[in-house]
Amino acid sequence: LISSRVGLIHMIVALTRQLSRSLHRPPAAPIRTIFTMMGQSASHHHAFVKILFLIFLFPTFHVIMAVQLEPTTATAIAAMEKRKSSPPASKEEVATVATGCFWGPDYLVRRQFGDGRGLISSRVGYTGGKSASPTYRQVCSGATGHAEAVNVKFDPSKVSYAEMVEFFMRTHDAADAGGQGNDRGTQYRSAIFTHNDEQKHTADAIVKDLEEAKRYGGKKVATQIVPASEWYEAEANHQDYLDLNPDGYHCPAHRAYW
Repeated sequence: LISSRVGLIHMIVALTRQLSRSLHRPPAAPIRTIFTMMGQSASHHHAFVKILFLIFLFPTFHVIMAVQLEPTTATAIAAMEKRKSSPPASKEEVATVATGCFWGPDYLVRRQFGDGRGLISSRVGYTGGKSASPTYRQVCSGATGHAEAVNVKFDPSKVSYAEMVEFFMRTHDAADAGGQGNDRGTQYRSAIFTHNDEQKHTADAIVKDLEEAKRYGGKKVATQIVPASEWYEAEANHQDYLDLNPDGYHCPAHRAYW
């Protein structure tokens, strides 16, 4: 009986995550529908959502929120020491990365580098494709070639580009070439879009460090490192999504891997 109930919960969670993505809505609405279909009172759905969140998603959030992750790669550590001993003159730098569904990394980077720890802004959008001014629906179809991505502006005197790249690399499965978690397709690919030669050199060095340390179980890093192309900011309802929708979809692949 217990086994069957656990299986049912897992099925509901999977269905809810997919419905949440397709409907652009947090899990509460799909779960209300599920309860109705099951002949249960829809008034119970709020408590059920919170239970699912605590069981399946809270551990992911807790890892990031409980502690600030310190750099572990030789490249990021050296960059951190350099900015501390000789702060750069520049007050702003940009990093553009793709690590799957953009709601998760946008949320996580705010938890890690917000509140005066270097983050100036984080915006989600689309890049790396062939279509101009794509919509969320178009990108999700996989037809545009774009990836869901995060564009962050940061103060390099407080956090280096190398530290920023390592953080994004350690909070998704960079060895997965087909997407992240249940989100499959090139629109959810792992990629670093570099804005200059120095960023490319740093990104290459970080990947080399991670592969030598066998951070992904000895698997080869699948992250693409390519020059940044046109950036298209996503629609307003996708910005700060998980801050505004705490019960919204959070890809389970977005967590601290070490």
